Amino acid sequence: MISKNQQKYISSLEQKKNRKKDNVFVAEGFKIVEELLNAGYKPKMIVACEEWMRQHPTPNTHHPILITVTEEELRKTSFLQHPQQVLGVFDMPNTQYLMPDTQWLRQNLCIALDGVQDPGNLGTIIRIADWFGIDTIICSQTTADAYAPKVVQATMGSIARVKVIYTDLVEYLKGLDKDIPIYGTLLDGENIYSKQLTPNGIIVMGNEGNGISPAVRELVNSHLLIPSYPPDRPSAESLNVAIATAITVAEFRRITK
Repeated sequence: MISKNQQKYISSLEQKKNRKKDNVFVAEGFKIVEELLNAGYKPKMIVACEEWMRQHPTPNTHHPILITVTEEELRKTSFLQHPQQVLGVFDMPNTQYLMPDTQWLRQNLCIALDGVQDPGNLGTIIRIADWFGIDTIICSQTTADAYAPKVVQATMGSIARVKVIYTDLVEYLKGLDKDIPIYGTLLDGENIYSKQLTPNGIIVMGNEGNGISPAVRELVNSHLLIPSYPPDRPSAESLNVAIATAITVAEFRRITK
């Protein structure tokens, strides 16, 4: 049985200030919780139905608080409309990752997000990065929090494998050597399907409404365009940022595999 104070504590973690205060985040559903456990994330608390508890050995090495609940209790505790057996409160990973430097970027591809705000978009982009073997995403300080419950849920477990780093994106890009490719999807870009792409560098994706900010745009040295089809036919004004990220990264992997 879960106490009212425990329910209140979990509810408080919907707010970033409370997650930051205790350096924890909430993950829900058997798939996401198991992905995190398998990746070595340490749970502080596991709230689960009896069936889940019965099927999973107690992670004794981490000494979490284990609370067995009914489906109704889980529903009242969960952030989801239809919770899936288990909810976990996990320690945040060490987010003080070393920033990818010039040498690393000469050999690897990463994504940079400039002000992506929608939790679903951010979570989906993390999932896309995981699928295409990109293990690092660099975010501006104006990008949504990767450890908000809605973002974690949208990653479907990929948050366990992708490093998400927050920084002053403009200053970071300014500090890179000039030979590092910095790609950005822009209306004045070159058709991505005919552009010569590299297997390394940074792919910048912008805000849902405003795109890449002017300060970051000045630092983009390779402009890309995802063309509509056919080019002379009226079409949507733009693509969703997560869909645009998937198309862009897929083309990089197709061309440079």
